[in-house]
Parts: sequence; structure tokens; C-alpha cells
Amino acid sequence: MDERWDVVQAAVADCATASTWAMTDAEVVAALLAAHRAQQALHAAVLHLVRQVDIRDMPSTAHATSLASWLRWRLRVSPTQARTMVMQARALDHRPGLDHALCTAEVNAEQLSVIARCLDGLGKDADVPAALADEAESTLVDWAPDLDPVQLRHAGDRILAHLAPEIAERAEEAALARADKRAERDRYFTLSPLGDGRVRVHGILDAEGAAVVTAALDPLCSPQQRRSPQQRRSPQQRRSPKRSSSLDASIADARTPGQCRADALAEICRLALRTTELPTHGGDRPQLAVTVPYDLLHQKLGIGTLDTGERIGADHVRRLACDARILPTVLGGRGEVLDVGRARRLATGPIRRALVARDHGCAFPDCDRPARWCDAHHRVSWLDGGPTALDNLVLLCGYHHRLVHREPWHVGLGPDRHPEFTPPPHQGLGDQPLRNRYHPRT
Repeated sequence: MDERWDVVQAAVADCATASTWAMTDAEVVAALLAAHRAQQALHAAVLHLVRQVDIRDMPSTAHATSLASWLRWRLRVSPTQARTMVMQARALDHRPGLDHALCTAEVNAEQLSVIARCLDGLGKDADVPAALADEAESTLVDWAPDLDPVQLRHAGDRILAHLAPEIAERAEEAALARADKRAERDRYFTLSPLGDGRVRVHGILDAEGAAVVTAALDPLCSPQQRRSPQQRRSPQQRRSPKRSSSLDASIADARTPGQCRADALAEICRLALRTTELPTHGGDRPQLAVTVPYDLLHQKLGIGTLDTGERIGADHVRRLACDARILPTVLGGRGEVLDVGRARRLATGPIRRALVARDHGCAFPDCDRPARWCDAHHRVSWLDGGPTALDNLVLLCGYHHRLVHREPWHVGLGPDRHPEFTPPPHQGLGDQPLRNRYHPRT
């Protein structure tokens, strides 16, 4: 490796461990600015290397599903950070002026993303010539030292009105049409467990989808919901001893607007689960599964594990049992699935739940795709007499399912009956079985 990289790493490490307490205020500010400029130049170097990884198609040789996935694995960064690095690296590849601005710290990494997205939007408009896009790039780079990323984004939205008012209106119409298509394309919804009993809800909806969700949430967020549960019940519900809502009066009265919407979303899903209109999922109706160790069957109900991998306390398990069917998955001392509760006689539902309880997602090494994206792969082909049984099945995402059929990866079970993968000799990865490290072990 070129010795310059070693020199840079040593110099940065030396600065990171340098004593700063004796510096004057002016020296602290000067050092901060210098370190920040150096950070932008180093970021440019990282993006240049990322682009080389992309050009050489190195992720495919490592069986990564994408460049972002490969970066996440090698650099231990978040999916969002990995995708941002890919976007920035590709933007610099065909924008030498923007590349120079980052290398010389005229723009920072956040401003780079803003400018790149602005120029990408202009490039999709046939009425904006390339020369005008280049002028917009130069102008935004000139403005960057005086504007933070949010201000720079607003300036980028008006860049055509500044440079070419005669085509700005036509470009805005084209931009609005692109925005509608982008909203439809980029819509998504995620539930991300934080590991502390909370789950982050994140997503993007198009305008029509948001209107439907708002219409469903508003009735449960209305001031009527702040009345007591007795006041909210219908006459039929008042005569019934069974509670009609999961909201306690004292909690409802003190809820913030955000808490009202969170409770309303959960209540709508509870109502949906009580209907028969939802489609089947993995051979079974949508249900809630809770996994408990075998020895707890002989004691009072204790801590359980949801099929999402989240740990919940006994109080939560008992409360959930009031609103949904609980399907017990019984585990032995080493985590083997001994028995799976069944809601009906079809075999596909219990086997699928057992696979999710054991694998939690794609079992291939270093794959983070969730169980709902995975297929049940037969280790010994069904055509060759392999049974459709838990020990002969493993969850694999579509990409790795195709891989193990295309290349001679050996899929086995370890002593704890969890999947492990032995790579083919031509991969040069040795002959030791590999396991997935992303999904929690049951």
C-alpha cells in the first residue's frame, strides 16, 4: 500500500490524541477549522476509493447484494450512511468541479449531498442545457461558504430563477411532475427496534397515501378520545364487562398529540387483526408469536421474545394476550425449537413460524435481510427426497437463495441446530463454517 495512507493515518491519530486543554480560545477555533477542512479532504479520499470499489464491481465477488451493503459490512456504517457514500462517490465521478471543492474544503460532505441532488434534478429536465447545469454547480459552490445545508437546499430550489428566469417556470412544472413520481417511487415504511423496548417508526408516503392514513388516524386522535373510557363506550359496550379500548383514562388525558397518533396507529392495527379480511402470511393468518424457554412452562409466565426479536416482560405478554392470539414456540436449553403452537392444521404456518423463531431473517453470513423477505430453502432438495421439516429448512433471501443453488455452498446445522455455511473452495475463504452475525440468537 502507498505509504501516504500510513502517514495520513498516523498524523490524524496524533492530532486526535493531542492535548487541547492548554490551548487559547483562538487556537482552539483555528485547530477546529483546520481539523474540519482536513476531514472534508479525507472524506473526498474515501469517496474516491468507494468509486474504485464500485467500478471494479468488488461487492459482487464478495456476494454482497449491493455496494451499500458491502460498505456496511466492511466499514461497519449504517445503511443510510452507506447509501449516502455511494451517491456522493458517483456524483463526484462526473463532477470534477464539485470534487475539487470537497478536496479543498470549499464545501463539506452535507453540502455536497445537497448540491449533487440539486444538479441531478436539473439534469433530468430536458429544457436545462448542460452548460447551465455547470453554471448552477459553480454558483452553488460559491454560495456554500456562506450557507448551511438547509439554506443551500433552498437556494438550490431557486437556482434556475436566479440564472435563467425565462425557463424557470417550465423547469418548475417538470420538477413538480418528477416530485410526484419520486413520491410514488420512494414511499416506504420501516419499524426499527432500538433494543431498549422502543421501536422507531420511519417512512415516506405519497400525498394520497398520507391522506388515507390521516383519515384513519384522525377519529382516534380527536378530542372525543380524551374523554373517559366509560364516556367513549357505546351502550352495548357499557353493558359488556370487556374493555373496548387499550387506552387508560389517566394516560389518555395526559397524552401529547404525538402519543395520540402512536396509540391510534396501534389501535387501527388491532382492529384490522380482529377482521378476516387480511391476506395470509407464510401460510397462516397474521398473528403475534411469542417465544418462551421450555423451563418457563413449569413456572409462571416470564420474559418472552416476539417474532421480531424484541424481548418483552411478562406484563406485556399478558396484556397482548387480551388482544391477539399468542402462539407459543417452545425452546430447549440450547435454543432448539422443540414444538410450535398451531392455530390450524396446515403444516406451512407452524413450520414458517419455527424458521422465523430460529433464523430471524436470512441466515447467510453477514446478510441483514428480514424474515419477511426470505424463502424457506431445502438443504436437501425436496426433489431428492429431502423432507419439508425444520432441520432441512433454512431462511434465505432471494439473492442468497439463488447463490446457494448456483454455487456449491454447503448448508449445514451446527451442534445447536442453527444454520452454518461452508464456502466452496474457489472462494478462498477457508473451510470453516460461517454463520450470520446480524440476527440475534434465540
